[in-house]
Formats: sequence, C-alpha cells, structure tokens
Amino acid sequence: MADNDFAPLTPREGAALGDDVYAVLGEAILRGTLRPGDRLRDVELASRLGVSRTPVREALQRLERLGLVEVAANRYTRVKEPHPDAYPHTTEFMTYVAGDAAILGLARATPEQHADLIGAVDALVDCSERDDGLGILGGTTAFYQLLIRATANHVFITIMREAGLAIQRNLQAWTPPNEDVELRTARYRRLREAVVARDGRAAESILMELNHLPSPCGDDPR
Repeated sequence: MADNDFAPLTPREGAALGDDVYAVLGEAILRGTLRPGDRLRDVELASRLGVSRTPVREALQRLERLGLVEVAANRYTRVKEPHPDAYPHTTEFMTYVAGDAAILGLARATPEQHADLIGAVDALVDCSERDDGLGILGGTTAFYQLLIRATANHVFITIMREAGLAIQRNLQAWTPPNEDVELRTARYRRLREAVVARDGRAAESILMELNHLPSPCGDDPR
C-alpha cells in the first residue's frame, strides 16, 4: 500500500469509528486499492487513518466474517482471494434472496414504494432494449434494494446491508443475463407486469429465468 492510500478519518457525530474504518477498508478492497494478498497491519492502518487500533481491529473482524479478509493467528491478516465459485454462488444466492424479497415486498410495499419498484423495472426494460450492461447492473442493484426495503422486515434488511460489501465484490464479474436482447427484454417486460400486479410469485419465477436458475417449482429456464 502506498503511504497516501488513506486519509485520516474525521469522526462523525453519532457514528462509531469502527463503522467508518470498515467502510474505508471495504471500499478499498472493492476498488482494488487493497488487492488479494495485501497485508493488513492494524498498527500501520491505525496510523494512516488517525485512529486507535481498536476500531481497526473491529473493522478487520467484520471483514473476516464476510470472507473479504483472512487471518492466520500470529502470522498475518491479509485481503482474501475470492473463492473460485464466488461469482456463480453469489449470483444464485442473490437471485433466490430477491425472489423471497419479491414475495414479501410486493405484498407489503406502500404505494410510494410500489411506484418506485415499477420505475426501477421500467429502467431495466430501457437498459435491456439498449443492451446497456452497466445500466442493467446498476438497475438490478437498485431494484433488489427496493424489494428488500419493501419487505419491512428488519432482520432481512439488516443482514443484507451487512453482507453488501461481500456481495458487491463477488459480483464484480457480473454480465447482463441472456445474450438474446429480445428474449431478455421480454422477460423484463413480464417482470414489470408482475410488479404492477404485486404478484410476488410470478416475479420470483421471472428472476430465476433471467439468471438461468431453476424456479422453486422445478422448471428449468435454460
């Protein structure tokens, strides 16, 4: 790591320093500033961030639990190499999570949340028609986040927020579903119809199709 990678943190009122350190280190891992194999020394990081070692250790422990950092006692703490199956496994995980969120969220969404969900799918239809891969990625992320918030389930929301960094890192190799633009766009249009109708089961099934996963009913979209 270069000496100027991290600027000293400015304490925020009401915020825990450990959370701020966690956010800084997590973002550095996502950006690639901290690469797999890079050593993470708490004394050095504390000095660069202008904090004590305690919040640094707290942040490193959280990152270890998420699989972004690995620790060998009395040997090293370093950025962990992603598991070879991290991408397909995380894609599968997030699709099923989003399916569950659709079932809960579409039934519970307030009128304002419902309108936001429809708008998010409209954006996905538009990006798919233009074959805008980055737009589909950003739109999918926004749609999933809206679904999860619409569940109004505190445990669901908290767990997914905590896992966010690991999910983002594991999905960095993401590509738009379905090379056939017309087929993919047709599926997004069907997803819109399901969202408008608040049909969570239909939305769940279409999300499985979009990501080439078997539906809970056993149908194989491939």
